[in-house]
Amino acid sequence: MSYIIETKDNKVTFTITVPAEAVTKAMKHAARHLAEHTDIPGFRPGKADYETIKQRLGEMQVLEAATEDLIRAAFTEAMLAEDLDTVGQPFFDMIKLAPENEMIFTAVVSLMPKIKKLADYDNLKVEKNDVEPSKEMIQRAGKDLTQMQTKEIRAAKKTVLKKGHKAVVNLTMKKDGVVLEGGEGRDHGIYTGEDYFIPGFIDEILGMKEDDKRNFTLKFPTENFQKHLAGQDIDFDVGLKEIFKLEAPEINDEFAKTLGLKDKADLDEKLKENLRIENEKEEDLRQDREVLELIAKKSDFEEIPDLLVNQEIEQMITELKHSLTQRGMDFDEYLKQIKKGLADLKLDMAEGALTRVKVALVLKEVAKKESVTVDEKAADEALDKLAENYEDKETKEKIYSPQYREYLTHQMRNRKTIDVLKEKMVK
Repeated sequence: MSYIIETKDNKVTFTITVPAEAVTKAMKHAARHLAEHTDIPGFRPGKADYETIKQRLGEMQVLEAATEDLIRAAFTEAMLAEDLDTVGQPFFDMIKLAPENEMIFTAVVSLMPKIKKLADYDNLKVEKNDVEPSKEMIQRAGKDLTQMQTKEIRAAKKTVLKKGHKAVVNLTMKKDGVVLEGGEGRDHGIYTGEDYFIPGFIDEILGMKEDDKRNFTLKFPTENFQKHLAGQDIDFDVGLKEIFKLEAPEINDEFAKTLGLKDKADLDEKLKENLRIENEKEEDLRQDREVLELIAKKSDFEEIPDLLVNQEIEQMITELKHSLTQRGMDFDEYLKQIKKGLADLKLDMAEGALTRVKVALVLKEVAKKESVTVDEKAADEALDKLAENYEDKETKEKIYSPQYREYLTHQMRNRKTIDVLKEKMVK
């Protein structure tokens, strides 16, 4: 086997020649395999000679059966010889293919882009945010707790709807006389003490009584996900069915005791502690993201192949589908809600996908520069800890497979690399 190599626009083109003797040998091997599954008169399965098989099946059918293995073996040999860091699947094109003659084909493969100039991260800085919960956050968390134990008491028929009540309404939203898609709600509950997604809506319904009806016009919020409705005048038809008074427990020592705590001070401290832990997790993730994105932004990259960006978009779609499933939502229904097709959604994701590709390249380069490694013992311990959570043999085998070990080691190396960067950059 011989080949010529050409590099252009971050792609490598191999022109590979497989000698005639190798083609003939592969054809004979393919012929034996074909004979085992072909009925040839006068011969038991697999016993026909090469010439008979060629006459019976045709030389081109035998050659076609041999071609895939020939291409794969020759291309693999060339790749190993060049030791290239490639991405995606190669594209093959046949130039010459004839029985028992030399075979010539091309293979085009994209190179993994490199960082032309890595940002000087020793001199980059990400500000550290305060994670201490504010009084307002603690009060809001306490209110959320009381809402879980709030009693809803049906109000008398002549009760006037006031701030703090719960209203149950039938609601219709229209634009130019046409009911919006998803714009009808029956027995729709509205807590008047909380913000509603359409500003001014609650003010319009305050003062109503059961069986009252009101019509009014409000502007949809400009940041509404339905872009064609954002900032538009929408007509509302509202019929009030029921009013409930809300009786929430007071946040005091007695309430704290119902939660297994000593008193209100103990409750406040517990809320503060939980909020601090939550804030620390969010801040840690923010620092991870900003450190990597800042380095990516300040670094200079070779041209990123569309293939890489598209692969990342597909991964983002998969992650979105998984997230929606966990929340009990259907992906197609989600697309309808945001008024987008799959192609539009992918286009929206392109910039984020490009950033993710650059971040992956940054992590790889920094790990190399800082000599970040994961030793075998650490990987073994991580696998053992994970395997402890599962009883079935099949899952354990997957955990200890070479493929999963490589994946886990990669993740651990990335984590160590991020920690190195945060030590240098987060102030």
